[in-house]
Amino acid sequence: MKLYPNFIKRLADILASLTGIIIVSPLLITLIVILAIYNNGKPFFYQTRTGKHGKLFTIIKFKTMTDKTDKDGNLLPAAQRITKVGDICRRFSLDEIPQLFNILKGDMSLVGPRPLLPKYLPLYTEEQNRRHDVLPGISGWAQVNGRNTISWEQKFEYDVYYVDHQTFLFDLRIIAKTVDKVLNRKDVYYSETDDMPIFTGTGKK
Repeated sequence: MKLYPNFIKRLADILASLTGIIIVSPLLITLIVILAIYNNGKPFFYQTRTGKHGKLFTIIKFKTMTDKTDKDGNLLPAAQRITKVGDICRRFSLDEIPQLFNILKGDMSLVGPRPLLPKYLPLYTEEQNRRHDVLPGISGWAQVNGRNTISWEQKFEYDVYYVDHQTFLFDLRIIAKTVDKVLNRKDVYYSETDDMPIFTGTGKK
């Protein structure tokens, strides 16, 4: 049994998420109040995502968009629904902060493949599905290597690579690159589910 991915990493996630929640609690409370005002009392966004071994869980993020619809009742495009404060949250990845609670619950890790929508489960190849062999993360190897500037297939290749190469130093490298991208606002604005083309499968079985 590999000690780091099977024990130490979970312990580090708990300590890091607890510490993070305490440190950012003033910002957390401030954003809850502001976003509640902007979103009619709904500061949080909840969505079902796929976790380790395909287990479904509810991810929590700050709500950065309104629920405005067109005349037919369909949600308007994401770009038209983002609020001013939501735009700021996305640019600095502040909307991801509530996922620290997902980490505490054991649904997620600081580092791992991003959790995607359950509707994609039947579409993965056997190799791509290996991304679910580990807990999903707030950030991952694919996110620091292009995020939405690369194809779904490339993302999944990065995800599987991470599954096979988990180490403490590799996680630190990903965290450091994530911090750099957030501070420099590189590849951190878009959402995997709001702005990427829908994944329809690779056609490879």
